[in-house]
Amino acid sequence: MLTQQQHSQLDWEKVDGMMPAIVQHAVSGEVLMLGYMNLEAIHATEQSGKVTFFSRTKQRLWTKGESSGNFLNVVSITPDCDNDSLLILANPVGPTCHNGTSSCFAPAETEWTFLYQLEQLLASRKQADPATSYTAKLYASGTKRIAQKVGEEGVETALAATVNDREELTNEASDLVYHLLVLLQDQDLNLSSVINRLRERHK
Repeated sequence: MLTQQQHSQLDWEKVDGMMPAIVQHAVSGEVLMLGYMNLEAIHATEQSGKVTFFSRTKQRLWTKGESSGNFLNVVSITPDCDNDSLLILANPVGPTCHNGTSSCFAPAETEWTFLYQLEQLLASRKQADPATSYTAKLYASGTKRIAQKVGEEGVETALAATVNDREELTNEASDLVYHLLVLLQDQDLNLSSVINRLRERHK
């Protein structure tokens, strides 16, 4: 949340008491929506942990998801360099847009957004019929077989690199990443777990 110093530096006069706030997915980086906050909305957001705007049409505080249940759980709030707009990182519960999509903006899929979506798809395959999904079949085969596949793909990736076959290296690396994601899901882990560990080591 905002520090006391950040609060004191917000330029409310410049924005006539209504600050634009961009909400971004804390994991995938997808831009979810834009809303407006007055000071009361910021305080409500910080206290509840759920993104709360000031509705210019209803002229009142409005917590995203108050009627749909599709809340935006706040991870962080950061002002921009001019202290006249905010960037909110949040974890959404369900679709953000009232149209049922993940974002209020037209699809603008980045590489990281795709990787997050792939991870979510692989997680959903845990309950799928093994007869209809290769991923579900992998889950059904057990951890030992999934781990074996990661090992096999790792070796094949390394071999492709040793012969400088960039096309084969790309193919094998793709297979490796896919099977690694499946293994992480099998162990109730995800890429965020790995990224956080890397972040800890980087400090």
